[in-house]
Amino acid sequence: MGWDLAALFKQHAKDIAQALRRRGLTADMAADLTQDTFVRVLVSPPAESAPVNNPAAYLFRVARNLSIDHLRRERLLNRVDLCPDGFAAILDPSPSQEIVVYDRQKLALTAAALAELPEKTRRAFELHRMEEMTVAEVAAELGLSRSRVWALVRDAYEHIDLRLSGL
Repeated sequence: MGWDLAALFKQHAKDIAQALRRRGLTADMAADLTQDTFVRVLVSPPAESAPVNNPAAYLFRVARNLSIDHLRRERLLNRVDLCPDGFAAILDPSPSQEIVVYDRQKLALTAAALAELPEKTRRAFELHRMEEMTVAEVAAELGLSRSRVWALVRDAYEHIDLRLSGL
């Protein structure tokens, strides 16, 4: 083919996009189809046997054909205008399968990390975080000082964080 597509793009892209806009396409769609035109010619150049004396005319014809194909596809699609509330109503609020698997792995690692802790540390953490007891209540329950309970809870957090850092 021997065409300098970069030079042709610089010279004709704006005119092709304007021609597509006159065919009723949005500016964004015209820009996309203009790029698609050059990609199409790059990937599938005209046959060697085809006499193409006017590369600009060929590019405009490819762009026109792409716009026709685009408009045909658009007619086949059902369009529904949704307000934000309507759109939110059709979203699936459940987590993706990847998130479910990740969360299960994280929970299993957390349970294993808790099982590795010394009994007092694990119990202080469980009472404070899982049973939502205050530090003072945990201290009274375990017969420890508040500062010791804080230290145990901190140690538990650090241990769990260390175990989860690879996930």
